[in-house]
Amino acid sequence: MKIDVLTLFPGMFCGPLDESIIRRARDQKLLELSIHNLRDYTHDRHRTVDDKPFGGGPGMLLKPEPVFEAVEALTNEQTRVILLSPSGRPLNQGLVRELSGYQQLLLVCGSYEGFDERIRETLADDEISVGDYVLTNGALPAMILIDAVTRLLPGVLGDDESACDESFSFGMLEYPQYTRPADFRGMKVPEVLLSGHHAEIVKWRLEQARQRTAQRRPDLLKAADEAKRVQDN
Repeated sequence: MKIDVLTLFPGMFCGPLDESIIRRARDQKLLELSIHNLRDYTHDRHRTVDDKPFGGGPGMLLKPEPVFEAVEALTNEQTRVILLSPSGRPLNQGLVRELSGYQQLLLVCGSYEGFDERIRETLADDEISVGDYVLTNGALPAMILIDAVTRLLPGVLGDDESACDESFSFGMLEYPQYTRPADFRGMKVPEVLLSGHHAEIVKWRLEQARQRTAQRRPDLLKAADEAKRVQDN
């Protein structure tokens, strides 16, 4: 997969994307990642990328000219252009799985008070938010999306089943997990996990995942139950 990022702050991406799984994916040529400075697509002495909104109001908006020029230079027919913005649809594991199926993504990071609306209307294939809160700019959301998508690329985790067992993969939080020692300071691993009885272990994990989800994220269970009801009908 190829991911391009268009941002005003390319320096923010140094470090987080050079470590761990993302570094391994890049070294193995499973992910091609390029960071582009939006100011490189300006043509005035001050490299201007923003201006005041028509009609008044606080802050500044990203101008259409540099964004259009950059997107047109960096995309082809296979590219999916994504704006990172609080106004987008929420990022979840289902959406991450969808995005991991594309050959190329262009992530356009918002800044200031957002985008000129013509950018949304004309250039964007999608608009994504990482949560109901406000960040300084779209760099951190872009990094979150890159990390989440990269994990699902074939060969990145080594064991593709690892991604299938994680939280949200089946609409619920992940079940509790344990490793050695079996008894640590009197805290013992549940006997079922030591039994070697695969069917009982699967059953226990499903029950625990559902219980944990009901306690911590009941909204996920409600959505899963509603989806099943629609499917059954």
